[in-house]
Amino acid sequence: MGRVTSGWQLSISLAELLGLTIWIGGLAVILTTVIPAVFNTLGMEQGGRFLRKVFDGYNNLTSGIVILLLGTAAIRTWKIRQIPERILSVSRSEWGLLIALVLVTGSIVFFLGPKAIELQEIAFAAETQEAKKIAYDAFFRTHMIVRALHLINVGFAISLLAVKFRQWISNRTAFGFE
Repeated sequence: MGRVTSGWQLSISLAELLGLTIWIGGLAVILTTVIPAVFNTLGMEQGGRFLRKVFDGYNNLTSGIVILLLGTAAIRTWKIRQIPERILSVSRSEWGLLIALVLVTGSIVFFLGPKAIELQEIAFAAETQEAKKIAYDAFFRTHMIVRALHLINVGFAISLLAVKFRQWISNRTAFGFE
């Protein structure tokens, strides 16, 4: 049996794979190389401002990847109605992980991330030692939640990648691999 799928389905799968690996690898690089280098080179305030820019870029990247993943899932859902035997359907576990990624990414980008930035600026601007301590405590409490959500989100991304790999392997003939 030859290749059954169209080139667009292979392209979609490769785009999903690329997006998820960039998501996971991006956080791994930030955690293992960027953060240690920044705090070993720059001071607390300057390093904090630099890392804010790094995470702004990372959050934009992950937001774009979420949109890509939702878009490819929507295309697959739409196309399966036309040619059901040739399309990899979107499983319930995939939809669940996509919803989790949307919720966590949205929480970071729209709510907790901006709140952490606001608290960080208050801490940087505080003039007395006591005010700095109070402000930093408030910042680090919120920042700890944001960090945890980033790790949870990358866990969801890894899980989604595993679900997709399982689907791709079990349907390898759909890609022309036998």
